[in-house]
Amino acid sequence: MFSRIARRYDLANRLLSGGVDIWWRKRLVSSVRKAAPVSVLDLATGSGDVAFALAKALPEGTSIVGMDFCQPMLDEAVIKQKGFASEKLSRIEFRQGDGMALPLPDSQFDAVTISFGLRNMADRVKSLSEMHRVLKPGGRVVVLEFSQPYAWFKPLYLFYLRHILPLFAGLITGDRKAYVYLNESIELFPGREALGAEILKAGFSSYEARAMSLGIVALHIGQK
Repeated sequence: MFSRIARRYDLANRLLSGGVDIWWRKRLVSSVRKAAPVSVLDLATGSGDVAFALAKALPEGTSIVGMDFCQPMLDEAVIKQKGFASEKLSRIEFRQGDGMALPLPDSQFDAVTISFGLRNMADRVKSLSEMHRVLKPGGRVVVLEFSQPYAWFKPLYLFYLRHILPLFAGLITGDRKAYVYLNESIELFPGREALGAEILKAGFSSYEARAMSLGIVALHIGQK
């Protein structure tokens, strides 16, 4: 599915979120920067937007790996990387890998980020456990993901997800089914407290959540 929409994925994100996704990523990057990591893994990196934002914000000595299961999405990331022609961005290493069986050694990274990708893992706790495994002691995972909106806003939000988003996204990408899946996966995704319990179950010692945009998105931070 992601292979089919890879070429228009960025455009769809900008239009469907009204550009607010840029602000969401800035919040994620700010949280990572405060931890002053030397090495970062951006999992489910897709077309690389989070990896690029991290590379721009973090010191030049910081190593960044962008990993994704979907090769066509990684191809888009590499095309963008070459188009930027920036030394800061050229240090990002894009690699293919399964988020539930990371082809990486234990305790390699100071921080792991995942932006709107945890929802697509067949087993979230298994994926979170893999993130925990590749983190160094004291490292943190930063998860940016859709969440459950505040109760008063939920009816309006669900109407948008079920009726407007798939139609609009279908016109942009030519793949309405992919965004029907997006709607369904968002509705079924756990709220902030439930996801926090899964993060702790995966082995993290502490957890916090920060709701954004009336609760439709949240930043989840787990500490190893």
